[in-house]
Amino acid sequence: MDFGLVLQTDPPASAVVDLMQRAERNGFRYGWTFDSAVLWQEPFVIYSQILAHTEKLVVGPMVTNPGTRTWEVTASTFATLNDMYGNRTVCGIGRGDSAMRVAGRAPNTLARLGEAMGAIRDLAEGREAEVGGSPIRIPWIRDGKLPVWMAAYGPKALALAGEKADGFILQLADPYLTEWMVKAVRQAAVAAGRDPDAITICVAAPAYVGDDLAHARDQCRWFGGMVGNHVADLVSRYGEHSSMVPEELTAYVKSRQGYDYSHHGRAGNPSADFVPDEIVDRFCLLGPAEAHIEKLRALRDLGVDQFAVYAMHDAREAVIDAYGQHIIPALDA
Repeated sequence: MDFGLVLQTDPPASAVVDLMQRAERNGFRYGWTFDSAVLWQEPFVIYSQILAHTEKLVVGPMVTNPGTRTWEVTASTFATLNDMYGNRTVCGIGRGDSAMRVAGRAPNTLARLGEAMGAIRDLAEGREAEVGGSPIRIPWIRDGKLPVWMAAYGPKALALAGEKADGFILQLADPYLTEWMVKAVRQAAVAAGRDPDAITICVAAPAYVGDDLAHARDQCRWFGGMVGNHVADLVSRYGEHSSMVPEELTAYVKSRQGYDYSHHGRAGNPSADFVPDEIVDRFCLLGPAEAHIEKLRALRDLGVDQFAVYAMHDAREAVIDAYGQHIIPALDA
């Protein structure tokens, strides 16, 4: 199992670079960041510094979207980083929740997302693609490589990931829901004539190592609010008791009262007050190192190839070090 670190690009950018270096020293292979232009600093600028100050770390957004940048700009940016640092990027992409809504626009449609994934990958790898009705190609690209991993929750999005993405990003670490969603992605891949085992499965969630569960829950409760924001969209689209979406995912959002993006992805988010302890425990990895190892082994048995640690809490360095000292070695054994 691979491990990734997920950060927000809060200033100073040098702190993000330092934490990514620390992660690589501790055995993490991927460095991810949020991508919302209004809320945080521009990640692609920071990726250049992360790549320059690490040796093998693969970097990318968790996640970008096809609406805040034109597709050829996104492709060219990835390709430039790859040309400079040797194909060490991955394009995590989704419909665009915070990035679009904070700017006053609705998230992209799945149809647009599906078109964008193919176009961005083709352009970044030097092939011709159609953008806005015109065929274009970036002529200077040589030997470019850009895996495109898609974030998804709902049935149509899961199907699209199986049909077109190189990887699937699931932003929660509940084994039951992971099994359900991975199965949906793989079934869609088979139906599309693809090898389901060729799709990389990445589970991303907060991890907090320690014995004080009450404090860990308070530091990670924001995650249930962030996930609930996506889940509320599913409930509105498919209905509260739809057989297309597991009740284990949707039931807890009944008492949700809206969402304030000014606290998005941050410990102490008041918009996450509705999230019960049970959901925090299910969606996150909390407790001593042994509890993390046990849950990660269960996820690995379900086909998860990477666990990406959301480190938006008061123990970022300690968690990175604990994973490097105790948890990553145990999963490598």
